[in-house]
Amino acid sequence: MMTRVVIKEENPSLQRIEKRCINCGQCLETCKQNNHLQEEDCIFCGQCILTCPMGALIPKYNYKEIYANITDEEKITVISISPAVRVAIGDEFGFPPGAFLEKKLVGVLKTLGFDYVLDTTFGADLTIMEEASELITRLKTKENIPMFTSCCPSWVLYMEKYHPNDLNYLSTCKSPIGMQGATIKTYFAQLKHLNKEDIVTISLAPCVSKKKEIQNDENNDYVLTTSELAMLIREHNIDFNDVKEKDFDTLLGKGSGAGVLFGTSGGVMEAALRTAYYLLNGKEAPDDFYKLEKVRGAIPIKEAEIDLGVQKIKVAVLYGIENVGKIYDSLKEYQFVEVMTCPSGCVGGAGQPLIPISKLQSQIAARSKSLYENDASLNIKSSYQNKDIQKVYEEYFNEENKPILHTTYTDESKTLKEKVV
Repeated sequence: MMTRVVIKEENPSLQRIEKRCINCGQCLETCKQNNHLQEEDCIFCGQCILTCPMGALIPKYNYKEIYANITDEEKITVISISPAVRVAIGDEFGFPPGAFLEKKLVGVLKTLGFDYVLDTTFGADLTIMEEASELITRLKTKENIPMFTSCCPSWVLYMEKYHPNDLNYLSTCKSPIGMQGATIKTYFAQLKHLNKEDIVTISLAPCVSKKKEIQNDENNDYVLTTSELAMLIREHNIDFNDVKEKDFDTLLGKGSGAGVLFGTSGGVMEAALRTAYYLLNGKEAPDDFYKLEKVRGAIPIKEAEIDLGVQKIKVAVLYGIENVGKIYDSLKEYQFVEVMTCPSGCVGGAGQPLIPISKLQSQIAARSKSLYENDASLNIKSSYQNKDIQKVYEEYFNEENKPILHTTYTDESKTLKEKVV
């Protein structure tokens, strides 16, 4: 009988250190909870990494290849930092749980030699502009309702494998790193007078599933996880604590508070509703939209009725595929649904620093709290208010160029194999 998950050599997201594996079956149990048991059924979420008691499962490492590009004088390395990384990297270097280390991270990446350090929350703001507009169109036409968020690649793959007849419900928007990469190799390259072929794009992410996501994306070259970055820092004898803080590079350098919230469960929903309200009513959303408690918190299934001014909509926020499976059919009763695969969203990603399982829940909660606090401290809280976002739409993302921000989906159910019990 099968006692552990199958991980093939070509798996782009994770790998197994054989000498550490004790065949305890915990990885298989994790997969059962997430409705998949074999390699062909894998959605590359990496949750088995977080639950492996021996540390036998790890992200597929790319950091040495990435560093080789840094040292190649003919390459221009552009790295973008995802929201959840800045509140987790401190776990590797003795900082308090949830420490917000954005500027310290920029300083470290500059010290390592990356040419440009950008903020993926810019890509998140782009995603919201497109997603909120798409939601409004669907609400007006009453077609393809509910709309499911599309920024979690494991959730998208789950839909492609297990619910291919419902793919029309997924938003057509690329994820933030998808939009970020597309913008870097077009608009950013033009503004900086760079040759697209010389640019190497790297996404610093809390997620191993992103490594799978970019496999067929010509605009995204590498994903570097939080834990991989810690290894890279140590291997080059950089003292994280002593590195000087620095700001992001200009152009695509900063996003809004809404973009920051992408790192936690309910954040995409909250961000999208802020902008959707503005687009529908031509005025800023009410104060409670900037602390939408109904969609916040560690509860894995949340629902709310939201007054968008011109109409009220029912929304749902979920994390964990096992929770999706419990109520999937009832999701069609809502108008807008956010799903994240990892515990409490990206803050609980499998590419984050490994910590004792007994402390995992409190550590993840601290990371989420830190992101919400940062959002509250920023003057620009909605994606449409971001001046750089306004500029990129004025200068580049007209109707001709906008399609690079969107994607299509395919039926992957043919890859499924009979379940092992």
